[in-house]
Amino acid sequence: MNKSMQGKTIEQVNASLARRYAKDRRFRRLGLAAIFSGLAFVLMLFGSIVSNGYSAFGQTYLRLNINFDPQLLGVAPLQNGAGYELKTLQQGDYGALVKAALRAEFPEVKSRSDLRELYSLISSGAPRDLQQMVLSNPAIIGSSQSLWLIADDDIDMVVKGYINRKVAESERRVNDQKIAWIEQLEAKAAVARQFNTRFFTNGDSREPELAGIGGAIMGSFYTLLITLVLSFPIGVSAAIYLEEFAPRNRWTDLIEVNINNLAAVPSIVFGLLGMAVFINFMQMPRSAPLVGGLVLTLMTLPTIIIASRAALKAVPPSIREAALGIGASKLQMVGQHVLPLALPGMLTGAIIGMAQALGESAPLLMIGMVAFIVDVPAGIYDPSTVLPVQIFLWADSPERAFVERTSAAIMVLLLFLLLMNLVAILLRRRFERRW
Repeated sequence: MNKSMQGKTIEQVNASLARRYAKDRRFRRLGLAAIFSGLAFVLMLFGSIVSNGYSAFGQTYLRLNINFDPQLLGVAPLQNGAGYELKTLQQGDYGALVKAALRAEFPEVKSRSDLRELYSLISSGAPRDLQQMVLSNPAIIGSSQSLWLIADDDIDMVVKGYINRKVAESERRVNDQKIAWIEQLEAKAAVARQFNTRFFTNGDSREPELAGIGGAIMGSFYTLLITLVLSFPIGVSAAIYLEEFAPRNRWTDLIEVNINNLAAVPSIVFGLLGMAVFINFMQMPRSAPLVGGLVLTLMTLPTIIIASRAALKAVPPSIREAALGIGASKLQMVGQHVLPLALPGMLTGAIIGMAQALGESAPLLMIGMVAFIVDVPAGIYDPSTVLPVQIFLWADSPERAFVERTSAAIMVLLLFLLLMNLVAILLRRRFERRW
């Protein structure tokens, strides 16, 4: 009887084990499926961004023979014949040079409406490029040169293939006449794609082919500089005091709870606080990196304090006891023994906080950094925007050319974020000590 019962028990246990092992295998399969699904969606996201944005790093240019005729420019030499007055050169009609070159390239175009369409092949920024050439070298006035001029955004989209030439004219932005002119220029090898340096040097523009992220990059740089200068020393000092010097009572417990809660507060709340305090009360300039840096400092302080306290807690108590045992004061113990060992973790937390600040847009929208900024800021008081806000502005634009620039700006932002996280990982691996 006992052997029979024992055999049944063993059979039940084995059956139970088989079921549990089967559940374990199913759970592992579900976990692997979840991981691969997540990776697939991430790859789809990055693939979509890259496929839409890589073409923004190239820009279409058209080659034209520009005759720097002083009569077309409307400039006259000085009375002594030695050059031209600077103000006169600045006010020259450089658009007339582009129009004359287009008429010379397509002499069959006569009607006013056709000429208007012809002139729209070239970007409105091309005359300014000619102006800069003349101002840097006035000796070219009177000469004729073959130059590459930046094309309009619609022409750029045609050359890149985003506007299909083969569909009906009513279904695309560029008419058949423009397509024919483009093909004539292509037959003469007068159409080329060059690296788009303007994308990295220009500020924002209503013309997609002239818009760039130079202003947004400098705005982000100044904003993050203010954030780092303020948040790192304040956050580290607060963490050292709370972890090493503050007495354990209800007040410090309340402060710790509030710091942990602030880390979970929506970022837009910090924007509202910054607008109320820094702009309305302290009368600081709107859209300035100074205000943006102060707002992001408030937002990143809880993250840096929590990371710094965790780094201090990771230092073994024996380090503290050994320092105190040889006669060091508490300040010497913290400053000369504990802090150097905890500093790598603090730096990692600060870099992660800076990466979080770089990707934020909601708090900066509240303080006016959503403004249309053409000029690249030269300081912390100049009106500016940041990369996330620039992406937000371009994503709302209807032109097809802004779609690729939006994706390209996202690629640049993701690159900066990846680099910052990579630096944090390298710092942690380089200086981390395991006890």
